[in-house]
Amino acid sequence: MSPRELHLNINILHSGFSPAAWRMEGSDPRASFDVNHYINVARIAERGAFDAVFLADQAAISDRVDFRPLTSLEPTIVLALVAAHTERIGLIATASTTYNEPYNLARRFATLDHASGGRAGWNIVTSADLSQSRNFGLEKPVAHGSRYERAGEFAEIVKALWDSWEEDAFVGDVATGRFVDPAKVHAIAHRGKHFSVHGPHNIPRPPQGHPVLVQAGGSDDGRELAAEHAEAVFSASQSFEEALEYAADLKRRASRFGRPADGILVLPGLATIIASTEGEARRRQEELRELIPLEYSLSRLAGVLQLDPRGLDLDAPLPDDIPLPPDGGHTFFRATLALARRERLTVRGLIRALNGGTGHRTIVGTPKDVADDIERWFSAGAADGFNLMPDVLPHGLEVFVDEVVPILRQRGLFRQQYTGRTLREHLGLARPANPYAAAAE
Repeated sequence: MSPRELHLNINILHSGFSPAAWRMEGSDPRASFDVNHYINVARIAERGAFDAVFLADQAAISDRVDFRPLTSLEPTIVLALVAAHTERIGLIATASTTYNEPYNLARRFATLDHASGGRAGWNIVTSADLSQSRNFGLEKPVAHGSRYERAGEFAEIVKALWDSWEEDAFVGDVATGRFVDPAKVHAIAHRGKHFSVHGPHNIPRPPQGHPVLVQAGGSDDGRELAAEHAEAVFSASQSFEEALEYAADLKRRASRFGRPADGILVLPGLATIIASTEGEARRRQEELRELIPLEYSLSRLAGVLQLDPRGLDLDAPLPDDIPLPPDGGHTFFRATLALARRERLTVRGLIRALNGGTGHRTIVGTPKDVADDIERWFSAGAADGFNLMPDVLPHGLEVFVDEVVPILRQRGLFRQQYTGRTLREHLGLARPANPYAAAAE
């Protein structure tokens, strides 16, 4: 058996993980609206032989647009442009099952997979916030259970559409004039609770069979969706113990669906603030903190916990018995609350610990400090890799690629160079068999 290999993705959060990243010297305030910024960051990550770039998505303005950049450009279009300017790095885009239809998304990701030579991945989300709901004709978010029920059916349809062309359905025989063998293109004839999709797909099977399926939900329903369908999971764990529990729970759930325990990669989010000394890194952390208005950080924290910010005392702990949000946002809710309780933080202390974020863990230190932490989590099985979020882009990623990656390579944890061309090959994932081929055997 070959040894485990560490996996690294770059989460391109516009100007960087910190809400104040766009204000730092050398940053471009318009980066979040400039596709060339994403291309540049992807090229840096490819120079470091990262597995993939990852783009979140939100079809609404749901943050303080007067203060910070927002997630706005449609990710599959951005990644199609990134594909044209890169050669190997994977391309993972977020798309909601709540505000899309299965046929359109299956087509979009199949197209991206064909266009990139097999580098596409789909991050499945269910979208819970009110701001997005109102942009799609709803006055309130779809109930949590219904969203995940819809998402499960959605994923089944998308996979069936990708499988609807057998591998050799395309003929293209100029001499005989036979273009496609229609006997090898199959309607899926799906009739379910949420969708009716006849099919077949109008695109040949993607190069990877299926673009890689990714999921990022921390609720019980989210974990079930991941256990049944996901091949990689982006998690949010503030502590080593939480991460171990999450990974073990996900693998247990996967086994109930008849999937191997190593069939799902767990990739926690990891924010980094790196400098040549710990003191310099702490000063950089403080500089970024000072650029974030306290009012903004308080409102963002209250949003994650779904509390009224006027009821939070900055110099007191969080209230007792904060209820779990009824309609979603469980991942960051749990991570944030766990950090506050474990460290016994006041609201002000919690805001500082989050560095303006919403629940992902932050490492502040030297390249060796970061490499040591990554090795500890990876070697113990708390993570199969990380979804990295540098403090400021592109500078924070350049430091990671130039100074952390060489340490990880020296320790035999990370690849020296790409050995494959598809995202599945980077992640060590098998290409799904076409069910029609299996039925014919």
